[in-house]
Amino acid sequence: MSFTITDLEQLQTEHPEWQMELVEGKIIVIGPSDYESEEIGTRLSTFLNIWVMSRKLGRVTGSSAGFILPKIEEDDLEKRNLRAPDVSFVRAERLKKTKRDFVELVPDLMVEIKSKSDRIKPLEEKIQLFLQLGSTVGILINPDKLTVTVYRLNQAPVMLQNGDTLTLPDLLPGWELAVSELWPPEFE
Repeated sequence: MSFTITDLEQLQTEHPEWQMELVEGKIIVIGPSDYESEEIGTRLSTFLNIWVMSRKLGRVTGSSAGFILPKIEEDDLEKRNLRAPDVSFVRAERLKKTKRDFVELVPDLMVEIKSKSDRIKPLEEKIQLFLQLGSTVGILINPDKLTVTVYRLNQAPVMLQNGDTLTLPDLLPGWELAVSELWPPEFE
């Protein structure tokens, strides 16, 4: 059986506590993230939002924002994927007004944060899909190795670590973030 976005919306009505994605006609239920991964996503969203909101550059969202991706096959209108990156950014000119629904576009920036139970390969495949469909930048944050890998279409990935600075000049000229700022602090 192949599911549609309408099917997913119906399931969400029946089970609002579930977070789901639609991938090639299959509904994937996403379990809660581990605390550290979620905190890293919140930290990145905060750092991005401080820059983006004050300059009215666009919209930053977290892991619950659903994106209806372009159809994979031209003749199959129902074969649409609904995916939710852990953090995303959409430029203001592409989404002038927010929607009370899933948005039918590919974010300019998509970020995946490896949780304790995630495997790297599916996260990289998700990032590559978004890049092929039009995202400018994809980022994979790996808290286990304290690395941030930046992906762009048809370019070699760039791995950053503590001591490096994350910049996105093609999307957010002037914005920069020390990689070490992503990791949750330890309190005395």
